[in-house]
Amino acid sequence: MPFWTFFGLQKGKASTAWPKRDQSAGQDGVLGMPRFEPEQCDPSCQECAQVCPTGAITVESHSNGQHRLEVDYGRCVACQLCVETCPTQAVKASFDWAFGVRDRADLLSSADPDQAVDQWRNPLESRVPFHRSLHIRHVDAGSCNGCESELQALNNPFYNLHRLGIFFTPSPRFADLLLVTGPVTYAMREPLKRAYEAMPGPRWVMAVGTCAVSGGVASGGYACGNGLEGVLPVDVYLPGCPPNPAAMIQAFLMFLDRMPQQVQRGRVVE
Repeated sequence: MPFWTFFGLQKGKASTAWPKRDQSAGQDGVLGMPRFEPEQCDPSCQECAQVCPTGAITVESHSNGQHRLEVDYGRCVACQLCVETCPTQAVKASFDWAFGVRDRADLLSSADPDQAVDQWRNPLESRVPFHRSLHIRHVDAGSCNGCESELQALNNPFYNLHRLGIFFTPSPRFADLLLVTGPVTYAMREPLKRAYEAMPGPRWVMAVGTCAVSGGVASGGYACGNGLEGVLPVDVYLPGCPPNPAAMIQAFLMFLDRMPQQVQRGRVVE
């Protein structure tokens, strides 16, 4: 008897029942995106913005002499430098990792605690036909291979993506969703567009990783622009460096309307 067959019979089912049941998503104790507490922010302090390697944090000055903290989670690589630098604990470490959104504006946050949170509205095109299955074509558009290592984990025994009716396909001609990783280098723009054009309609695009969302640390470099911005229309944004497998599953199911979006206007909805 092969070792892995014996191991499986001895240990039993290894796949998590999450998200169908209240079990572990496999991310216990893993740091996620930092949380910002505007009421604790010193208006004259700009230390977090100065150490941010991707410009995700900016401090805007207003005519009344006040400063306002602006955070773009679409640029955040969760390096935690802002958490380590903040002298007032206005920036705190968190375990928030499910940052998949349908609207790029939902990754933008300001220090205004009264900022309105808009509820997401259903798109014109229904995705009802894909509630039972979804086929994905992945294109690496210049990634460092961090996102790919997390993508590979989706098919391991713990996450077992197929149990959710979600599959990766080697051909764009059989794909419903184009999953893009990397900052979209100039050399990969044409192959990426060809893959998109080869997909049957209706077709959607998902930007996975901060690089694909905004360019990440490579944004504006000599070899690339700002991720998928201006290259293809994006339907789902999932920042992270890299986003973990559970975050990807949450984004897939959110796209299929099988899970709620957990981030709105840069704030986690409890």
